[in-house]
Parts: sequence; structure tokens; C-alpha cells
Amino acid sequence: MRGKEYLYPRYMFSNRSADIMNHCQWALDLLGISWRMNFPWSLSVARREAVVALDRHVGPKS
Repeated sequence: MRGKEYLYPRYMFSNRSADIMNHCQWALDLLGISWRMNFPWSLSVARREAVVALDRHVGPKS
């Protein structure tokens, strides 16, 4: 196994358009949700409190 194993939900957003990624970052910043870029085209919301906050806005992952 490579890297760390995560046992809780997280959100991943991927898009090759810099404009769309900027809109996603802007919206998450407005909501006060922490995020990080894994790659120039891939964003993750993985901190537990950030996932809970995003769940409140978009509904929990199923």
C-alpha cells in the first residue's frame, strides 16, 4: 500500500479548465471550506470539518 489510508469520506473535484477550478476554489473559500490542490487539475476537500461543512451545502455522499 502506498501513502496514507483514509477511513472517512472526502470530496475530490477534477477539471482541466483553470477557469472552472478557480470558480470551485472561489465558492469553497466563500463557504469557509478548506481545500487543497493535489494536481493543477485536481482539488480535494478532506479535513473532517470541511467535509461536514460541504455535506451541509450539497448533501452527504452516498
